[in-house]
Amino acid sequence: MHPLIARQGRLSLYLLAWIPLALLLAYLLRMTGGLAWTEAWSLSSPLAVLYALICLAPWYMCRALPIGASPVYKILGNHLAAAVVAGLFWIVLAKGLGLLLGRYLFAGVNERLSAQLPLLFGIGVLLYLLSVALHYVLLSMETSKEAESREQEALTLARDSELKALKAQINPHFLFNSLNSISALATVDGLRAREMCIKLSDFLRSTLKLGEKQSISLAEELALAKAYLEVEQVRFGARLQVEIDADRDCDHCVVPSLLLQPLVENAVKHGIAGLVDGGTIRLEARCGNGRLQLKIYNAFDPDSPAASRHGLGLRNVRDRLRALYENRARVDTTSTDDHFVVEVELPCLEHV
Repeated sequence: MHPLIARQGRLSLYLLAWIPLALLLAYLLRMTGGLAWTEAWSLSSPLAVLYALICLAPWYMCRALPIGASPVYKILGNHLAAAVVAGLFWIVLAKGLGLLLGRYLFAGVNERLSAQLPLLFGIGVLLYLLSVALHYVLLSMETSKEAESREQEALTLARDSELKALKAQINPHFLFNSLNSISALATVDGLRAREMCIKLSDFLRSTLKLGEKQSISLAEELALAKAYLEVEQVRFGARLQVEIDADRDCDHCVVPSLLLQPLVENAVKHGIAGLVDGGTIRLEARCGNGRLQLKIYNAFDPDSPAASRHGLGLRNVRDRLRALYENRARVDTTSTDDHFVVEVELPCLEHV
């Protein structure tokens, strides 16, 4: 459908734009044809309205003959021919309107109008060609808008695909590590290996309940992180201590699902696992001014290579936050003599 017809407001503005053209046409008829102002306006106003509707027709030919995709000679030939036909049709309408006005309102107006028909024809051709140019501009704007919409849709689909791919890396990565731990425990302590299997089963059941959810509440995310750490506590026993300090006001904040799991996994793998006496992993959650701050503290062996503390999990979190929030979220890491801290800051929203 024609974009000016599709919306009533646009059509009204389009017709209003023809009022100055009707006044100009009345002026020309008055000055060159010797018509009175009332006669000139009585002719020009209905002619302008009728020709405004005729000048909507180029839209369909412009769509059929887009610039750049059609030969120039074909574009010019078709539009010039259509302009001539439109101009001839316009003077036929003018002649008919002149006959009606001459019979019922203004005696002799038809004769004075007849001398102006060549002028009307020329104006009609020019107005039609101007309409063609404007329709090509309108078509270009519509094409640009459609291209932008397609690009945005493609970006959205790409982002969703990236998020699903990143999320898919989490469970297998954790699962492989857990199975290796169970395998090691099975030859040393069968009871602990069995307990770890049960804890792992509970954790995986919880993650499967997420389904296709890309985001969950912070309360749910903390529960998943705690369930994961319970699995690891079976393996490390008293060597792994866990502290969780989260503001209750933050529970409603929505975060990407399984955001914390790779971070606490890194804290265990690159921190606690390297300490003979073990250590504590502390999770903190604070919120305010529409922002959510998450911190994960863990002890580590300062003699271990620093690069080993930056693995797939941290990169995965950064990539997911970038895909979801762009520059509205950040992940920072700091290291002291014997503690490593990961700080995540993101918007505290009810929906991602």
